[in-house]
Amino acid sequence: MKSKTTLLTLILFFSLLVSKAQTPIDASSALIKRLLPDHFGFFKIELLHSPNGPDRFELESQDGKIILRGNNGGAIASALYHYLTEYAHCQVTWNGSNLKLPAELPVLKQKITKETPYKLRYYLNYCTFNYTMSWWDWPRWEKEIDWMALHGINMPLAITGQEYTWYLVYKELGFSDEDLKDFFTGPAYFAWFWMGNMDAWGGPLPLEWMKSHASLQQKILARQRSLGMKPVLPAFTGHVPPAFNRKFPNAKLKTTNWNNGFADNYILDSEDPLFSRIGKMFLEKQTQLLGTDHYYSADTFNENEPPSNDPDYLGKLSARVYDAMHQADSSAVWVMQGWLFYADRKFWGKPQTEGLLKTVPDDKMIILDLAAEVEPIWKRTQAFYGKPWIWSMVNNFGGNTNLFGRMTGAANGPAEALKSENSGKLTGIGLTMEGIEQNPVIYELFTANTWQNVPVNLNEWLPKYVRNRYGKINSQALGAWEVLRQTVYTVPKDKYIRDGAESILQARPTLDSTTQWARTKLNYNPEDILPAWQALVSAADELKDSEGYQFDVVDVSRQVLANYALVLQKKWVGAYRSKDEQKFKMYTQEYIRLIEDLDGLLASHQDFLLGKWVADARKCGTTKAEKDLYEQNAKNLITLWGDKDAILHEYACRQWSGLLNDFYKPRWQQFFAALTLDIQGKKIWDAKAFAQQIKTWEWEWVNNRKDYPILADGNAVERAKKIFSKYNRAITESYHK
Repeated sequence: MKSKTTLLTLILFFSLLVSKAQTPIDASSALIKRLLPDHFGFFKIELLHSPNGPDRFELESQDGKIILRGNNGGAIASALYHYLTEYAHCQVTWNGSNLKLPAELPVLKQKITKETPYKLRYYLNYCTFNYTMSWWDWPRWEKEIDWMALHGINMPLAITGQEYTWYLVYKELGFSDEDLKDFFTGPAYFAWFWMGNMDAWGGPLPLEWMKSHASLQQKILARQRSLGMKPVLPAFTGHVPPAFNRKFPNAKLKTTNWNNGFADNYILDSEDPLFSRIGKMFLEKQTQLLGTDHYYSADTFNENEPPSNDPDYLGKLSARVYDAMHQADSSAVWVMQGWLFYADRKFWGKPQTEGLLKTVPDDKMIILDLAAEVEPIWKRTQAFYGKPWIWSMVNNFGGNTNLFGRMTGAANGPAEALKSENSGKLTGIGLTMEGIEQNPVIYELFTANTWQNVPVNLNEWLPKYVRNRYGKINSQALGAWEVLRQTVYTVPKDKYIRDGAESILQARPTLDSTTQWARTKLNYNPEDILPAWQALVSAADELKDSEGYQFDVVDVSRQVLANYALVLQKKWVGAYRSKDEQKFKMYTQEYIRLIEDLDGLLASHQDFLLGKWVADARKCGTTKAEKDLYEQNAKNLITLWGDKDAILHEYACRQWSGLLNDFYKPRWQQFFAALTLDIQGKKIWDAKAFAQQIKTWEWEWVNNRKDYPILADGNAVERAKKIFSKYNRAITESYHK
């Protein structure tokens, strides 16, 4: 084992040295070749020398070429994207891209210069690494890093593969593989392992995974750094293995519980000398393997309440956490997610918040106001009591599939904070969504803030977005997006709505209209988006070849059908309660057909397939046992989340083809069968007994081995048109009765 570990360490170290040789021009040139292989020769890249100033770029036409200048690789990539979006009418998103450049590239009449008012542009959330990225390989990561550079990101959270660093640290401390078996979670649950919420669930984690993802992390960091990014690496917060007490019986340990149905885990008290020792060991080992840019993420109380609310206690604790970083890296800067101040408002009053923050030097800590678009914590903490902070937008929770966002907040929030006299040391903006690969408009809009210090003018920006996305000016499409702007992408000020609604279809079968995690409360009236659906479908003949359109027409159709399910549910609930068997049968059959039709619609687009999620998980395994484990992790996360009695079931639910027909539909069919027996007087409905029955069935589904289609079936646009023809009249009439 020792020789293999040493070999991997040498490989990682060698690749680290090689990566440092790549210049910003090399890195940005390679990006352009990946993105626009047929047009690379039309661009010329030059480096701006501005070592101490803010990131900036220049664009101009010269001698038949487009000159891209920037003070690092990322700034050069942003110059390219500015040209593509503003002049060539192109777009790059997770859900469809348009890179059909004109035959003759547009010439710039004058030089364009842009400078960012935001030193840091943060990206990612711990949860993103699981709700979306659990099974990513290098080609997918390569695309994402290109997306980051094009959109101005320069401070990505980079926590892939840290299990191997921890493995090496604990081996040096004398822990055996057996000791660590109950520590590392399965791959779909790393986020909550990293944040100190849980141990072991979904494991045991194969050593092969640790090694392969340590190598993947090296590639990720090398590429990010070559493009001028400063990745944020993890640090120690006290979370230790269950076997720690056996190895160190005198250690000062405390148990904590996440309160979501999982076992206690163990936190090493920061007062214990081992805390500083282990924190230093981890950073030194990590730096040896991966290098450092001196930014470290550490969240001491993520959805866990501290044992004391004494401000002095909290201050001493945070001072010790920082000191463990400082001992290993005198330039260390602690990057803290501000989620704790949002998630537990009752505990984190002014004395507690200020106490936690004040003992760390101001220039050695940065706070992420993680959900500033929902609740700006900076406004009630005097801008985090003097700490530099980042205005962040979370937007999506659980990687759920829904149309949702706050367009006005994304367009105005950062600039309004920047101009505020009370915003203190605002130093950046950030995207901190729990899941990506949905609602691309919101993220395109938010990143438009990067190179300006005034709000984004939505009246100008949205028509450009639509033209860039579809490659054409189309009045019907623009009209559809104006409707979407005023409905799904607006949250009324008089309503507290944190995130997008789910469909009742995804709820564990119920007679209620909503459940804990499959919430159905919309931020708009469902009938109000029908004009957008109708207009978008009407544009099909002209826009059908656009990738963005193909996704959008399926996505909007999906949302309309998902909303309509609640109308049908109310009908069969009424029939059941009035014991009308004939109507109950008719309405429940209609409900099941809706699930089947929705599944068929989603099967036509690659971005809505359960099969891809499961297949990507299995590809990560090297043995059948590993593949089966990863498949179980993949299916578990998006359904039960934990075991069959899990509190978080449906938190990460998706509207995906395969999941609708194979998981949601059979649940409802079993439910309807039980209610039918009750209507017929054959067996009284027993809610508790059914709950146990369905939990057992769900757990069996999670653990069953099954392949699902990995390729889209049929033409997405034609499928959407058929769905429209079948449902438009019925849905429209249902909202006017």
